Amino acid sequence: MIAVFRSARKALRRLVLPIAALALAACEPVSIAGLAGGGGPKIDTQAPVPVALLVPRGSGSAGDDILAQSLENAARLAMRDLEGVEIDLRVYATAGNASTAAAQAVQAVNDGAKIILGPVYAEAANAAGAAVANRGVNVLSFSNNTSIAGGNVFVLGPTFQNTANRLVGYAAAQGRDRIVIVHAQDVAGEQGRAAISQAAAANGASIVGSVPYVASQQGVVSAVSQVKSTVDGSGANALFLTTSSASALPLLSQLLPEAGVRPDAVQYIGLTRWDIPPQTLSLPGVQGGWFALPDPGASGAFSARYSAAYGQAPHPIGGLGFDGIAAVGALVSAGKSDALTASALTQGAGFRGATGVFRLNRNGTNQRGLAVATIRDQQVSVLDPAPRSFGGAGF
Repeated sequence: MIAVFRSARKALRRLVLPIAALALAACEPVSIAGLAGGGGPKIDTQAPVPVALLVPRGSGSAGDDILAQSLENAARLAMRDLEGVEIDLRVYATAGNASTAAAQAVQAVNDGAKIILGPVYAEAANAAGAAVANRGVNVLSFSNNTSIAGGNVFVLGPTFQNTANRLVGYAAAQGRDRIVIVHAQDVAGEQGRAAISQAAAANGASIVGSVPYVASQQGVVSAVSQVKSTVDGSGANALFLTTSSASALPLLSQLLPEAGVRPDAVQYIGLTRWDIPPQTLSLPGVQGGWFALPDPGASGAFSARYSAAYGQAPHPIGGLGFDGIAAVGALVSAGKSDALTASALTQGAGFRGATGVFRLNRNGTNQRGLAVATIRDQQVSVLDPAPRSFGGAGF
C-alpha cells in the first residue's frame, strides 16, 4: 500500500492545474425587488451600447492578469461577429477583491454602462451586484458559484448543478441509477454532493450511499475501504466522484480499482472535466469513466479563432467573456429598448457562445449544452453529443 500511495501521490503533484479556480466561497445573494421579473435599464438601440467588463487585473497575481487579458480578448473577438450592433466596451480592473469590484461597478454605471460582465470571483461579483442593484443594472458574472445568483446577479460559469443534471440524466437512461457519491468534506465537495443528490431526485435515480473524506492524502486513503463496503452493501451500479485532477482524482482512480471497486461492474462518473489537463487521460482508473464537457466542435472552433487572433490559446474560462458579449449582442440586435432586462436575458431560446449553447435561468443560474464523454485508450470519446439548441437531447 505504501508503494501505491507514493505512486499516486506523485501523480497528484504532476496534475495540479496552473490556473485560477473560480471562487466557491459561500456568499449571500442580494435580493433586489423588481429585478426578478423585467428589471433592467432601457437602452438606445440606435447608439453604441455601453458595456462594462470587470476583470481581476491589478491583484498582483500573474495568473489573474493572464485571465483578465483572455476575458477581454474573448469579448473583443465576439464583438467582431455582431452585425448591426455596436458595443462600447469599457474595461475596469477589480484587483480580484470585493471592495474594488463594488467601487468599479458603481464607476461603470456612472460612466453609462447598461450591463456589467464579470467579475470572476464570487465575493467580488456579489459585491458588484449589490453596489449597482439600486441602479437597475444586471451583472453577468464569470463566477460558477450559484450561492451568489439571484436578484440582479447571474452566473455564467459552468455549474455543478448543470453538470450533475446532464450526467445523472444520461446515467439513469443507461440503467445506472443506483449511485454512491464520494466527496471531500469541503465547500466544493459539499456543493457537488448536493448537486448530484438534486439531480438524482429530478431524474428518477437513487442515492444509495455517500462517502465523505477529509481533503488530504491520508483522508483519501482512509476513505477507500469505506467506499468499497458502501458500494458492496448498497447494490450500487454507479460511483460519482466530485473531485478534480488538481485534487484527489489521481489518488482515488488508482486506489479504488485496486481495492476491488471495479469500473467494469460499477460505472465511474466524474463531476469535473477528466480531460484537463491532458495527463489525466493516462490514469488507469479513469478509463471507461463518464464525464461531461462542452460541445467539442464549438469549443475547438472558438480556440482556433482565438489563437489565430492573439497568437496563443485562450484561458480555460476566457470564453466566458465571449459568451457575455454574444448574449448582449443577440438581444440588442432585436432592436428593443428592454433588451438588457432580466426577462430578456432569461429568454428560453438562450444564446450561442464560445463552447456551445447556453441560457440564463430566472434564479440567476445557467444551463449549458454539454456532451457526455468517456475515455478509451487514453483518448476522449463522445458518448452522447451536446445539443445544438434547447429542447433536444440532454435537456
